[in-house]
Amino acid sequence: MIAEVCEPAHRSFLARQAVADPPGTFDIRPLDVSDMTSVRAFADAWSGDIDILINNAGGMDIPAARTADGLDLQTTTNYTGPFLLTTLLLDHITDRVVHVTSELHKQGRIDLADLDWRTRKHNGMQAYQASKLAVVLFSLELQRRLTAAGSPVRSVLASPGIARTSLAVHSRSNVIYRFTFLTNAPERGALSLLYVATQDVPGNSYVGPDGLGGFRGSPGVRRQGKTGLDPAMASRLWDATADLVGAVAR
Repeated sequence: MIAEVCEPAHRSFLARQAVADPPGTFDIRPLDVSDMTSVRAFADAWSGDIDILINNAGGMDIPAARTADGLDLQTTTNYTGPFLLTTLLLDHITDRVVHVTSELHKQGRIDLADLDWRTRKHNGMQAYQASKLAVVLFSLELQRRLTAAGSPVRSVLASPGIARTSLAVHSRSNVIYRFTFLTNAPERGALSLLYVATQDVPGNSYVGPDGLGGFRGSPGVRRQGKTGLDPAMASRLWDATADLVGAVAR
């Protein structure tokens, strides 16, 4: 069974269109990763194995907004929701977890005392960069825990580079899409995800385009930014995130 997870639920029609032609059996279920109740309900209802979990939901440089749980929308969609989903489903996963990040994680800065942008002035691009750095650190700490437990499951990372999608529709940075020589078509950007999901790469591998700056090109094993390889920070971020999602009422 292949599960196509839709975020948010009203996009299930698009999911059905996406799986109309490929062969196989598809189970389409609603999931809004920005809603902790939805995440918990999805995880509670799941039974059976999951070979590969791909955390692909995302938003970039969006205006400040709060979720139904009162959490920062962008941070929750990109990182906090997938963190909760992954940890709740971990016992079902048999092969690997794929986290989708961005080269912009290298510019990210994380404030452990204000993960949710409550005390700082909100900045959409800084929040995006921080959320993608959080994803990289999450993979690092998850892999450490899996290895310590003797688990064969791998935590791996994919960056699509700059793919010409509607991700940055709210951002002034979308001007870069005019320069096709610097960007990937969406189908080519997806190759990094397919590569890291199917090839025999080590745990915590980072796969992205092999071109200049990691913006475009064919998928290859690259290296995370230095800030994404800090085990002490990764451990502290895990604890802070667990406290944050644990504080959200069921």
